[in-house]
Parts: sequence; C-alpha cells; structure tokens
Amino acid sequence: MTDSLRDQLLGLGFKAPAPAAPKPRRDERRPRPDDRRDPRPGGRAADGKAVAPRGDAAARPQARNSGAPRHDGKPRPNDRRGAPQGKRPPREDIDLAKAFAIRAQREKDERIEAERLKQEEARLRREARAKLDVFLADKSLNIKEAEIARHFEYGGKIKRIHVDEAQLKALNAGELGVVQLNGRYLLVTAAVLAEAGAIFAPSVALRIDPDAPAADDPYSDPKYQVPDDLVW
Repeated sequence: MTDSLRDQLLGLGFKAPAPAAPKPRRDERRPRPDDRRDPRPGGRAADGKAVAPRGDAAARPQARNSGAPRHDGKPRPNDRRGAPQGKRPPREDIDLAKAFAIRAQREKDERIEAERLKQEEARLRREARAKLDVFLADKSLNIKEAEIARHFEYGGKIKRIHVDEAQLKALNAGELGVVQLNGRYLLVTAAVLAEAGAIFAPSVALRIDPDAPAADDPYSDPKYQVPDDLVW
C-alpha cells in the first residue's frame, strides 16, 4: 500500500503542524476586568487583590481640575486656597475717599436747599405783587396832564414821575409817595404808601422824610427837572 504524501513528508524529516486551537464561542470569551471582581463588599479580584465596590467614591478617578491636591502636594490650577489675595487699600485712602464723598453730598444738599429757597422767594414775590396789584387798583393819583417831572433814585437808577405843582409840594413834604407796580410809578398818599410797603417792601419807590435835610434829596427842587447825572 502506497504511503500517503503526509507519511512521505514525515519520513523526510518534516514535522506535522500543530492542530489549530478552536475559536471560543461568544459566551466563552474572556470576561471583562469588571466581571472578575467579587460582587460582595470588600471582595477580591481574580488576581487576589482587594477591589473597592463600584459605588465607592474612593475607587473613582478624581475629576479633572477639581481642586484636589496633587500627589506632590501642589494645588491644582483652580484651587483658590493657595491663590494670592488682592491687596486692600490703605486705611488713609479709605478715610480720604469717605471725606470727599461726605463733602460732595453736603455741597449737593446745600445747592438743593439754595434752589429751594430761591424758588420759595420767587413764589412769595409773585403772590405779594398780585396782592399789591389788587390793593392799588383804584388808589393812583397820577394826572395825565401833569408837566412837572419829579426825579428820584430807585434801584440804582434815576427814575421820574410827572406831577403838578400842588402834588410836587405834597410829595416833598412827605404827604404823598411813589409806588412801583409792574414797571409803572404810581403817586399815592402816605397812608397807602405805608400799607403798600407792608404788602411788598420793594415796591416803595419814593418816600420823603420831611424832617430830613434837603441835601439828602437833591431832586426835590423843581429846577432839577433834568438831573445832572442822567445818561441819555
């Protein structure tokens, strides 16, 4: 019987190849490392080493940049415990800034109060003028045909009112007076002049004191119809 080709090759010194190991089935494959642990608490892995349970926080890897210290003792980048704190401003600077703030607030309050007083004064003046207007409604003694100009100083300027000869004498004697109302100058009696001054003092334009020296009123003489300091 003729030897087979395999027998002839073996006789020449060739070695037969080792039979291939059969492939494991799907359910016989190598288990994962997690499957080799003992599921009981404090169990051991297949190699005999103790393995922490899956729910143990100690077995979990530390979160990235969690701030936990490294093994070399250095803090992580986001660990604020080792971060340098900002320098606080000196006490002198704080006190100076506080003083400036207090002064600025005080100046603001003073401006507000000054504006309030100004508005209040303007309101009182308007009310007084309105009351004076009603009071002087029928008390003016001005004569349209009067030709004598009686000059007087009022508000730092030279003003004038036209009167007749009798009114001029009465005015210089203090029996009459002049009241300013809405830009007009009204000739009134001394009693009306006093009451008008009580209502609104700035309205009194001319009040003659008969006991005062004549030099105090240089325009009382009719010959001074045009004052020497009048600017045309």
